[in-house]
Amino acid sequence: MNLLELTLRLKGFPIAKAKERLKAIKKVKDEEYSLFIGELKKSVFEYHKENNTSYLSFLEKSNALNAKSWEEIPILTKTDLQQPLSQRFSRGFTSKNSYVNKTSGSSGHPFVFAKDKFSHALTWANIIATYKQHGIDYHSDLQARFYGIPLDKKGYYKERIKDVLSSRYRFPIFDLSDEKMESFLDIFRRKKFSYINGYTSSIVLFAKFLKKKNIVLTSVCPTLKHCLVTSEMLFEDDKKILEMQLGVPVLNEYGASELDLIAFTNTNGDLQLNNETLFVEIVDEKGNNLPYGDKGRIVVTSLYNKALAMIRYDIGDVGIIDPKSTPKTTILKQLIGRTNDITTLPSGKTVPGLTFYYVTKSVIEDDGNVKEFVVQQHALNSFTIIYTSEVPLTQENKGIIKKALDTYLEPGLTLSFKRVDVLDRSARGKLKQFESFVEQ
Repeated sequence: MNLLELTLRLKGFPIAKAKERLKAIKKVKDEEYSLFIGELKKSVFEYHKENNTSYLSFLEKSNALNAKSWEEIPILTKTDLQQPLSQRFSRGFTSKNSYVNKTSGSSGHPFVFAKDKFSHALTWANIIATYKQHGIDYHSDLQARFYGIPLDKKGYYKERIKDVLSSRYRFPIFDLSDEKMESFLDIFRRKKFSYINGYTSSIVLFAKFLKKKNIVLTSVCPTLKHCLVTSEMLFEDDKKILEMQLGVPVLNEYGASELDLIAFTNTNGDLQLNNETLFVEIVDEKGNNLPYGDKGRIVVTSLYNKALAMIRYDIGDVGIIDPKSTPKTTILKQLIGRTNDITTLPSGKTVPGLTFYYVTKSVIEDDGNVKEFVVQQHALNSFTIIYTSEVPLTQENKGIIKKALDTYLEPGLTLSFKRVDVLDRSARGKLKQFESFVEQ
């Protein structure tokens, strides 16, 4: 038994039982899968309805106590979960006999969550199995981890211990200067990394640093086999530069700490939803299921978590399921972004913050000068692009971006530019690429 699984077992997480359960789930035939998931959905709903007073109260307030169909069950939001954890536990569960953690708060709605020990063990079993399908041994393959790290003494050493247990070396990403990335490169020369794992924007910035030096990372670290990006959007152009400068395939991980892996790149290169431990829906504003191919809110149900009710939970993202999907093999065709990354314009038009990627693409991506950028909205008609670059944007560059702004959004908007040495990241190192300070 490896160190990670031994630690889980010693802490009371039944990892062996979870791995056996996962094997059994994977053996269910495709034609039987819809019925199989249907029974699990019904079971977890009835369980929390009978054992969770907080969830029961939520159903009563929504006049859904006697819901006769799945779609009649109300959507649970992050705001609904922002109450003391002790009030949200199901009968028999406490902080002492559950796994307890908190979300990063990158969505603007942080909260503490819990999982029963079997559910948490199942999450780990799923992670290990998902990595294995790409030939990654989570226990022994050395991971180059591009993440933030707590700066308080207790949190810092806790993460460092977890790094040792999980066979990973951490590259803290709060300082992404060229000098720091030069030191990162030296570490890649010395260590036999199998894969990179971390925040998309940070690894892309490292890839741009490598491009400037005309270095493909596998030329100095030939043991490297994969790059796994997580927590932030992966754009196609970013994927191309990652694959070109790292010299390895890029895998995309989409997950939420309070749930599990939600989707992961499969061996065909598709972003496949986790139908083993979760049930994922695409719904409209009223909570009704949308046909495959339609864009809508991503709503997730945790099928095994008995400690906390996570039923029809609005994760805060927007996506599209591929029409070619089946009940067992469901493909997330497009992950569009967060529902709170939406801006309103003077005309009343609403557009996703993702639009700014296309607005700036012609200048940001083509010449390699601009390393990173974020967009802030300070008034309905006023936006600021904050960026890092080798040299300031020219008036011609700014004119091109302003013209694109008129095309993609609407004419008459005010646009300013601010060049900085380093962009501010969250406490965990995430880069929020669009932020509105206007009450929507």
